[in-house]
Amino acid sequence: MANKFFKIDKEGEVLRIGFGEPAQNDQIVKDVVARLDEMVSAGEMTGGKVIKINGPASLPVAIAVAHAVGHLYETVVVFDPKLGKYVVSVSHGNEYQPGDLID
Repeated sequence: MANKFFKIDKEGEVLRIGFGEPAQNDQIVKDVVARLDEMVSAGEMTGGKVIKINGPASLPVAIAVAHAVGHLYETVVVFDPKLGKYVVSVSHGNEYQPGDLID
Protein backbone atom coordinates (compact mmCIF):
# COMPACT_ATOMS: atom_id res chain seq x y z
CA MET A 1 0.00 0.00 0.00
CA ALA A 2 1.50 3.30 -1.05
CA ASN A 3 1.95 6.03 1.56
CA LYS A 4 2.22 3.52 4.41
CA PHE A 5 5.93 3.75 5.19
CA PHE A 6 6.47 7.29 3.98
CA LYS A 7 4.04 10.20 3.89
CA ILE A 8 3.94 12.55 0.91
CA ASP A 9 1.35 15.28 0.45
CA LYS A 10 1.37 18.33 -1.79
CA GLU A 11 0.22 21.69 -0.43
CA GLY A 12 0.48 24.27 -3.20
CA GLU A 13 4.09 24.31 -4.33
CA VAL A 14 5.31 22.49 -1.19
CA LEU A 15 5.77 18.72 -1.12
CA ARG A 16 5.54 17.70 2.55
CA ILE A 17 7.37 14.47 3.26
CA GLY A 18 7.96 12.33 6.33
CA PHE A 19 8.25 8.83 7.67
CA GLY A 20 5.24 6.58 8.29
CA GLU A 21 5.35 3.10 9.78
CA PRO A 22 8.83 1.77 10.59
CA ALA A 23 10.52 -0.01 7.66
CA GLN A 24 13.87 -0.45 5.95
CA ASN A 25 14.97 1.87 3.14
CA ASP A 26 14.32 -0.72 0.41
CA GLN A 27 10.64 -0.85 1.33
CA ILE A 28 10.38 2.89 1.98
CA VAL A 29 11.80 3.74 -1.47
CA LYS A 30 9.26 1.39 -3.12
CA ASP A 31 6.50 3.12 -1.14
CA VAL A 32 7.77 6.59 -2.13
CA VAL A 33 7.89 5.74 -5.84
CA ALA A 34 4.40 4.22 -5.71
CA ARG A 35 3.00 7.27 -3.91
CA LEU A 36 4.58 9.71 -6.36
CA ASP A 37 3.22 7.67 -9.28
CA GLU A 38 -0.25 7.83 -7.67
CA MET A 39 0.03 11.59 -7.27
CA VAL A 40 0.99 12.06 -10.93
CA SER A 41 -1.77 9.72 -12.14
CA ALA A 42 -4.37 11.51 -9.99
CA GLY A 43 -3.27 14.91 -11.29
CA GLU A 44 -2.07 16.02 -7.85
CA MET A 45 1.39 16.67 -9.24
CA THR A 46 1.48 17.96 -12.80
CA GLY A 47 4.82 19.73 -12.85
CA GLY A 48 5.75 23.35 -13.18
CA LYS A 49 8.39 25.91 -12.36
CA VAL A 50 9.33 25.15 -8.70
CA ILE A 51 8.63 22.39 -6.20
CA LYS A 52 9.63 22.91 -2.57
CA ILE A 53 10.42 19.78 -0.57
CA ASN A 54 10.06 19.99 3.20
CA GLY A 55 10.46 17.23 5.78
CA PRO A 56 12.78 14.44 6.92
CA ALA A 57 14.06 11.74 4.58
CA SER A 58 16.89 9.23 4.39
CA LEU A 59 19.39 9.64 1.56
CA PRO A 60 17.89 6.81 -0.58
CA VAL A 61 14.42 8.32 -0.15
CA ALA A 62 15.61 11.86 -0.92
CA ILE A 63 17.20 10.67 -4.16
CA ALA A 64 14.04 8.80 -5.19
CA VAL A 65 11.93 11.91 -4.54
CA ALA A 66 14.37 14.22 -6.34
CA HIS A 67 14.53 11.91 -9.35
CA ALA A 68 10.74 11.77 -9.67
CA VAL A 69 10.04 15.48 -9.23
CA GLY A 70 13.12 16.51 -11.21
CA HIS A 71 11.40 15.20 -14.33
CA LEU A 72 8.30 17.29 -13.63
CA TYR A 73 9.61 20.59 -12.28
CA GLU A 74 12.14 23.07 -13.63
CA THR A 75 13.57 23.72 -10.17
CA VAL A 76 13.66 21.47 -7.10
CA VAL A 77 14.41 23.12 -3.75
CA VAL A 78 14.81 21.49 -0.35
CA PHE A 79 14.20 23.15 3.02
CA ASP A 80 17.24 23.48 5.28
CA PRO A 81 16.09 24.12 8.86
CA LYS A 82 19.54 25.43 9.87
CA LEU A 83 19.31 28.15 7.23
CA GLY A 84 15.57 28.64 7.52
CA LYS A 85 15.42 28.72 3.71
CA TYR A 86 15.09 26.42 0.73
CA VAL A 87 18.28 25.41 -1.10
CA VAL A 88 18.08 24.98 -4.87
CA SER A 89 19.17 21.40 -5.48
CA VAL A 90 18.14 20.82 -9.11
CA SER A 91 17.75 23.50 -11.75
CA HIS A 92 16.95 23.02 -15.42
CA GLY A 93 16.32 26.72 -16.07
CA ASN A 94 18.16 30.01 -15.86
CA GLU A 95 16.29 31.65 -12.98
CA TYR A 96 17.95 29.67 -10.19
CA GLN A 97 21.31 27.96 -9.85
CA PRO A 98 22.14 25.02 -7.54
CA GLY A 99 23.01 26.41 -4.13
CA ASP A 100 20.80 29.48 -4.41
CA LEU A 101 18.66 30.20 -1.33
CA ILE A 102 14.97 31.06 -1.62
CA ASP A 103 12.16 31.63 0.86
